[in-house]
Amino acid sequence: MMKALIQRVTQAKVTVDGETVSSIGKGLCVLIGITHKDSPKEMEYMVRKILNLRLFDDDQGKRWAKNVMEKNFEVLCVSQFTLCTILKGNRPDFHAAMAPEQSQEFYAEFVKQMGETYDPSKIKDGVFGAYMQVHIQNDGPVTIPLETPISLQEEGKKQKKWNNPKNQSSNASKSTPVQQQSSVPVSGPEVSCEGAEAMSSEPQGGTESQQDQS
Repeated sequence: MMKALIQRVTQAKVTVDGETVSSIGKGLCVLIGITHKDSPKEMEYMVRKILNLRLFDDDQGKRWAKNVMEKNFEVLCVSQFTLCTILKGNRPDFHAAMAPEQSQEFYAEFVKQMGETYDPSKIKDGVFGAYMQVHIQNDGPVTIPLETPISLQEEGKKQKKWNNPKNQSSNASKSTPVQQQSSVPVSGPEVSCEGAEAMSSEPQGGTESQQDQS
């Protein structure tokens, strides 16, 4: 199932090699975990849910009354394969995550759909596969974990492997064999507590998250 960690923020930014590559003011910072079983069904659900969650006050101060679109706020998306971890004792295992090439296409389509559903200028993201630092000023703090329903896997089980529609063959009579899952851990951003040392066994291209909660 697809996973997201949604944080209401007063500001957030992503830096790579000390350079800011993306930033937002008030809005949501969303860490996205994509598993090898996810399909467009999960993507559609996640886009709809993130943009419609009522995490903001209305003009009269009523809490949990408005979503990010109604407030005209921004959304910062960050690909985060470590959300798909499976613990084996004390060692994290990331083999449930979608393989890197497929995951990059899936994530790019997710960001695109976020923009099409809301406003492309309001949707920002990091650099897929880069070692990033994510600076988050959590507002509240408010942090919402989100997973797609298991029932969606049944509806989309014919699409267990993400196939970008642009890459599908025009010859409908030929079936596309299911690719065997790679045993290599997916590369991408990894979130760790501020000041923690990176694991020597972590996949290349992780993310360090520094959360400055207010």
